[in-house]
Amino acid sequence: MDEVGRGALAGPVSVGVVVVDARTRTAPKGLADSKLLTAAAREGLVPKVRRWALAAAVGHASAAEIDAHGIIAALRLAGRRALTEVESTVGRVDVVLLDGKHDWLSDPGPDLFASGGIDVVTGSADVAPDGAGDIGVTAADVVSGPDVVTMIKADMRCSSVAGASVLAKVERDAILTRLAGDHPHYDWANNKGYSAPAHLEALANRGPSVLHRRSWNLPGAMMAG
Repeated sequence: MDEVGRGALAGPVSVGVVVVDARTRTAPKGLADSKLLTAAAREGLVPKVRRWALAAAVGHASAAEIDAHGIIAALRLAGRRALTEVESTVGRVDVVLLDGKHDWLSDPGPDLFASGGIDVVTGSADVAPDGAGDIGVTAADVVSGPDVVTMIKADMRCSSVAGASVLAKVERDAILTRLAGDHPHYDWANNKGYSAPAHLEALANRGPSVLHRRSWNLPGAMMAG
């Protein structure tokens, strides 16, 4: 499992998951950490990774969810959504290998949504990666999940983590490119919501949009009240 968009200023945070087991064959040729690949190479690998894996998925948590619960809880939501999708195909996942040294996926305890105003059983809140739709939170989002192992630079050392990073990067980039048409001033088609000069300039001049992470210290934040 790997995440994309954690440090962006706008758009969702996205988590990819690729499931393998002892029978899984050698990874597709050219598969590597998404940051080391061109956009064309990443896009070309997506169907190969999905054919190679037992199951694969990408989960998202919106900017509104990041604002409401914080980035770590949003990562957990996105990761649990991805896990729910693959487990509907292959059953319970035994172990998750996370890139980095921090386990943001495991249940931190009963207070995850204590101040968030979200019913974890009914999921009664209207936020999604594109700013519309149901949050989709259920009791499964906060119960104990699979065992988690962390590994620094796992996206460079493990093919399944590299595949997860590629899937998440391609899907999140597509979301920001699509949303850029409705918010052309921020140049999301090129910067994908990160703090590029054109993005920062537009924030300073126009303030944040509804798809920005407004709880963050953004340029022009006071313009949005």
